[in-house]
Amino acid sequence: MADATTNLLLPYLLAAQAQKHVTHNEALRLLDGLVQLSVLDCDVTAPPSSPADGDRYIVGSAATGDWAGWDLNVALWTDGAWLRLPPRTGWRAWIEDEALLLVYDGTGWVGTTPSSLQNLAQLGLGTTADASNPFSAKLNAALWTARTIAEGGTGDLFLQLNKEAAGDDLGLTLQTGFVTKALVGLFGSDRFRLAVSADGSTFFDGLSVDNANGIVDQPRLPRFKAYTNYDNYVGVGTWTKIGLNNTDYNDQGAFDAGTGLFTAPVDGTYLFGATLLYKVNASTSARMRGRLVLNGSTEIRGSFGESSATHVSLATAIWLQTMVPLTAGDTVELQGYFRAQDGYFAADHTSFWGAKVG
Repeated sequence: MADATTNLLLPYLLAAQAQKHVTHNEALRLLDGLVQLSVLDCDVTAPPSSPADGDRYIVGSAATGDWAGWDLNVALWTDGAWLRLPPRTGWRAWIEDEALLLVYDGTGWVGTTPSSLQNLAQLGLGTTADASNPFSAKLNAALWTARTIAEGGTGDLFLQLNKEAAGDDLGLTLQTGFVTKALVGLFGSDRFRLAVSADGSTFFDGLSVDNANGIVDQPRLPRFKAYTNYDNYVGVGTWTKIGLNNTDYNDQGAFDAGTGLFTAPVDGTYLFGATLLYKVNASTSARMRGRLVLNGSTEIRGSFGESSATHVSLATAIWLQTMVPLTAGDTVELQGYFRAQDGYFAADHTSFWGAKVG
């Protein structure tokens, strides 16, 4: 009959053995040192000078002192002496100073973390990955930096995203509380788009770039061009708002053809322009003026114009153009004026236009 167990070499109690407690306690001492094995370090070659009872180490190569010849063995300090525990294949040890799990493979202690990660089905970093998000990360910062030329790299860094076909989607989804607020990428085509949403269901394209020619469009940009389809009569000496009852275009509906007012939907810088075409009433000695007015009362600097030469009906015109910063809710209108004689601002060619430019 063997006098020790096969795997851990724990001593058996033998028949008619004297002082059985000594053998029993020796087995307990070995179990206490080996079960749930955790060592302080794995490459120390000389025994520490003041070990605490129960301290364990994996002895490093070329060990000295009481550990001489114990290379790769587990050293246990117990009852005032070092106890040698030769490892067996499959033993696992937690290395406390490196937070590393090692396994003895029969010839040495090897790490359990794979040297390469290939063809993983799922990977979770700080969180749990699932079938919908096979790669998931929960963190507060991330860094991608180029490998330098000195390190054998090129100094460049490219992050590549690829979709199968033009009609598929490819992009970044930006969310607040897991509600999508913005999309950036190629959605449903190869045209680059930036779209935003307030509720995660209705989206507005703020920017669109044609990948065939690089032409940029801002589909939601406030812009309009309005005109009058009737002759606007204006008397002498009174600034009068021109009635502009039609639009060639009116993106975002910021111009009201009923009131002749453009209302800024958002804060920003706006560019406005106008054409005023003269039509005679009783005398061509009339002299016409035009201007753009902010909030019904303030002439916008740089928008005033006058024609002082002899007027020719349906030929004499003035053109106005200026930029102005507006706050959401501000209104802009086109006004006309005659001195000397009254007249008309002619239908169709009297117009008012504008767009947000910044």
